[in-house]
Amino acid sequence: MAGFRSLAYQVRDARNDRALRRHSLRRCLERFAPYGHRATWWHLCDRHGIAPEDRAADPQRLVAALEELEEARAVWLAYERQFAERRRREKHDGLRRPEWAWGGSGDAVVRCADPDVRPAGTLAEVLRRLVAALESEPGTACPVCGERELHWPAPVPNPRRGRGAGRGTACGRQSAGRGSGGGPGPWEGAWAWDGPVCAGCGIVVPRPALADSAWAAPPASAAAGAA
Repeated sequence: MAGFRSLAYQVRDARNDRALRRHSLRRCLERFAPYGHRATWWHLCDRHGIAPEDRAADPQRLVAALEELEEARAVWLAYERQFAERRRREKHDGLRRPEWAWGGSGDAVVRCADPDVRPAGTLAEVLRRLVAALESEPGTACPVCGERELHWPAPVPNPRRGRGAGRGTACGRQSAGRGSGGGPGPWEGAWAWDGPVCAGCGIVVPRPALADSAWAAPPASAAAGAA
């Protein structure tokens, strides 16, 4: 299976036809898609003037979209390396507190609940804001746009239906770190990393970016709808 860098090379390779170069860019999103595959693709298409279904897109536009994706990937991989190094130091010092981490290498790390509603700015700008929030004290607003209106979708009646187990933490399971111990349980389609949806930019706010006071119970109407 080709890796991200091999696929990026195929996007840039002028010997390839336009359809293959576009296909290679789409496959890059299988390796790194911070908003989720569809939302990230639509974001890149909107920013770089690519028709989502155009299989003969301008190669220069494809490369420009790739460069934006590469910059964002570099931001996130740098954060993952710093996080892993810090945890190694803490464990060496005997600090083994459970903590949220992301084990998906940028796969929907700041996913959009609705692919049509996405943050403003480049992918790298958005991820830098998220990283700054994750490296600071948890807050009560969206770490990307600052919106304080956060909505919890309807919870899952049976928690075992959620997809939280096995996704969203470095150890592959939901742990009891920052932001745990309060708020509603898993909601339909949620991963362990997922918190409420921002009413401003539409992202699913990562739980480790939220303070305990932001873990408000879901609206009664949402809870009733899930009953």
